[in-house]
Amino acid sequence: MKVLPMSLPESMKRIVCRQPGGPEVLTIEDAPVPRPGKGEVLIKVAAAGVNRPDINQRLGNYPPPPGAPDTLGLEIAGEVIQIGEGVDPTLSGMPVCALVAGGGYAEYAVAPVGQCLPVPVSLSMVEAAALPETLFTVWTNVFERGYATEGETLLVHGGTSGIGTTAIQLGTLFGLTVIVTCGSDAKCAEALRIGARHAINYRTTDFVEAVKAMTGGRGVNIVLDMVGGDYLPRNLACLTTEGRHVSIAIQGGAKAEIPIWLIMQKRLVLTGSTLRPRSVEFKTLVAEELERTVWPHVVAGKLKPVIDSTYKLADAKAAHMRMDGGEHVGKIVLTMG
Repeated sequence: MKVLPMSLPESMKRIVCRQPGGPEVLTIEDAPVPRPGKGEVLIKVAAAGVNRPDINQRLGNYPPPPGAPDTLGLEIAGEVIQIGEGVDPTLSGMPVCALVAGGGYAEYAVAPVGQCLPVPVSLSMVEAAALPETLFTVWTNVFERGYATEGETLLVHGGTSGIGTTAIQLGTLFGLTVIVTCGSDAKCAEALRIGARHAINYRTTDFVEAVKAMTGGRGVNIVLDMVGGDYLPRNLACLTTEGRHVSIAIQGGAKAEIPIWLIMQKRLVLTGSTLRPRSVEFKTLVAEELERTVWPHVVAGKLKPVIDSTYKLADAKAAHMRMDGGEHVGKIVLTMG
């Protein structure tokens, strides 16, 4: 193991929840600074993204996978300050952002080197920390599982969430027409500003009828759904022939009744995935693909996350309250400084 010429503290601050509940169950505590194993790096965290899975973990509905830290946080940005066995020594001192299976809400975090991406000068550390979780998720589900190709139309629910804003930006960048649903006219306006072609207020408008009108009756090629429940049959009604429905969350319920005959008639594909439990090998392949296909746009400043707000690590409760309230547009980020 190579260590940079600096001394590491024995302990660090981190955020954990010892029991399920609201934001009040989050506590800040001292813990030993972790050490990187084979194929891993230790990152001095500058910023960490806050995501919906963190909320679900706090509620007791999304436990860490085996071997992952119980510290919350799935994405970080900072400086590599220690490397494990088998890691290229030139990475020492480099600014990186990384997808992690846990441990992000802390002053130091370990990440598999294959899940790290370089932070270009076009990004601040706050922006870099807001990219990995949503970028990995949208890329694997829209472009790999959903087989999105230039010229197709994508419907995204939760258009101003972290996933939604990333889907708008990434979809537009790769030639998709993006339609989103949002919970207010103000959020619809924000989604349009970010780059959505159309935005539907689902509280005042039937999104199925709106999608049909917006597409000349054809429907969309892909639905990226975070709601589940009774949205699923309505989503299928929005799909055109050979359409693909991709489920990535079940905020509206884990069960649905679906019209099988419609699936047969339209030759629809229903798929979905979760990212956190996937192997390091899989996530490494995704990171490599992102570095080849998406990162040049990040370097050029053409793709930046939408930042809603930032909070100090000690104010993680307030960050979770912001997400629980549902009024955010884009990403919420914790900073260590």
